[in-house]
Amino acid sequence: MKRSLLFLATALFVLSSCSSKKNKKHEPVNTTATNVEIVKKDPPTLPKRERVKNTVETKAQPVAEKKKEIVVNLPALPREFRAAWVASVANINWPSKNNLSTAEQQQEAIGILDFLKNNNFNAVIFQVRPSADAFYKSDLEPWSYFLTGTEGQAPSPYYDPLDFWVEQAHKRGIELHVWLNPYRAHHTAGGPVTSASMARKMLESVVKLKQGYYWFDPSKQSTQDHAARVVMDIVKRYDIDGVHFDDYFYPYAEYNGGQDFPDLDSYNEYKRNGGTLSRGDFRRNSVNTFIERIYKDIKKEKNFVKFGISPFGIWKPGYPAGIQGSSQYDMLYADAKLWLNKGWIDYFAPQLYWPIQPAKQSYTALLKWWESENTLGRHLWPGINTVGKRGTEYVQEIVNQVEAARTLLPDNREGVIHWSLAGLTKNPAMTQALVNGPYQVKALVPTSPWLNANPLLKPSLLLTPQGGNIFAKWQHQQIDQVAKWVLYLNYGGVWQYEILDPGVTSKEIPMTSNNKKLQYVAVKAVDRLSNEGPYAAEHIK
Repeated sequence: MKRSLLFLATALFVLSSCSSKKNKKHEPVNTTATNVEIVKKDPPTLPKRERVKNTVETKAQPVAEKKKEIVVNLPALPREFRAAWVASVANINWPSKNNLSTAEQQQEAIGILDFLKNNNFNAVIFQVRPSADAFYKSDLEPWSYFLTGTEGQAPSPYYDPLDFWVEQAHKRGIELHVWLNPYRAHHTAGGPVTSASMARKMLESVVKLKQGYYWFDPSKQSTQDHAARVVMDIVKRYDIDGVHFDDYFYPYAEYNGGQDFPDLDSYNEYKRNGGTLSRGDFRRNSVNTFIERIYKDIKKEKNFVKFGISPFGIWKPGYPAGIQGSSQYDMLYADAKLWLNKGWIDYFAPQLYWPIQPAKQSYTALLKWWESENTLGRHLWPGINTVGKRGTEYVQEIVNQVEAARTLLPDNREGVIHWSLAGLTKNPAMTQALVNGPYQVKALVPTSPWLNANPLLKPSLLLTPQGGNIFAKWQHQQIDQVAKWVLYLNYGGVWQYEILDPGVTSKEIPMTSNNKKLQYVAVKAVDRLSNEGPYAAEHIK
């Protein structure tokens, strides 16, 4: 009897439960809240013994309609390399003195970078190794005399100047290229030669010249190995955009009282070991070997770090016809034409410090010739002598040289490097002529198609009405790869754009401009090699 009553109670409970489930109403779900994603999951698969027939009729849920992508025709962006050399040797540009405090050094650096940004420059060539010394923390070479007034002495309070320059340049959307002199071991303005100097530490690799300079012998394997270690130490540890060598290979003859470079011992040893090259070819081969090595080492470590060289501007007299002057090939033992032909550089900046006229050392004639030798299509960004003279005529000459580079160089390879910063900061008329003329609008650095880069993704763009304006905010999944942003606005069918620093990710936008209504907003990211990513766009209804 008890078992029968128990069975009857259980049956009544099951029937009641089923009836309850059948009549229960679903609570409505609020799906209007923003930034909430509702994820539909399939029900878990039940074992056969637990499967029951679904007796509740359900309606198919509507599939969320995919947002239609806005397609617009954005204008092309101007591209031009606009850089200035910032020399630290002999305190030419920075720091202005070798006894400044840390705060004063940083203040001057920020002033320089703000100046470049405000005048629409996009790169700086910063000298970090003027003479086998360092403007950064190095275990290979001593702190520079030009930084603290004592070779081997760190800044106090301590900071790393190169770290500081890189961070501050990138905040402003400016590329930073480290400039090293590969062979100079001690400069005459660099104070006494102390026990901390590489001229003392590498006696077997260094020679003293008659004018007081100390120079690494470029043919020595120890010289090449040490210089390569210095370069790669910087490439590995700092977030730089480029490595840059100047025109000092074998030194100019006047550095040794007009006499030949004292490397007879090295050359004789080379011949004893079976070498057959002439002394000139032996020297050029030593430099060629080193340049090729540096380029390949940099690319193996960080493909995106550009390598550039700014050799003396004349390869040999007579190239092109009518050109007169010194020969980098025969006097500095730098066969820079070979480096350009072989593609051992990413950008080539011959120092064309002469005016367009007269023809014997014509800026434009030399630039055309170097471009004719640019068989692999590398960047050709000539160095121009902004600091040379003052006066209205010379200012116009420099403006003309910038414009000539635009005319003579192919698209996406335009640009110049100004020697030096002082020619701009100490000559307001020069800067004003550039910013009112060829540098009137900002420009991206030209791309380097031969260097591989990870493709950028599309950013997300959110527009929020805010009074009479639109508040635009954008984000990116690869934020560490974003070097710049480009914001596009379309008023009344006309596009305008703004190149923004990497830290700028929002902007308040007026709904009207010049009585024209805002119709579209678009944004895209630009990577450190200046490649543009896909855009995100929104239509303003």
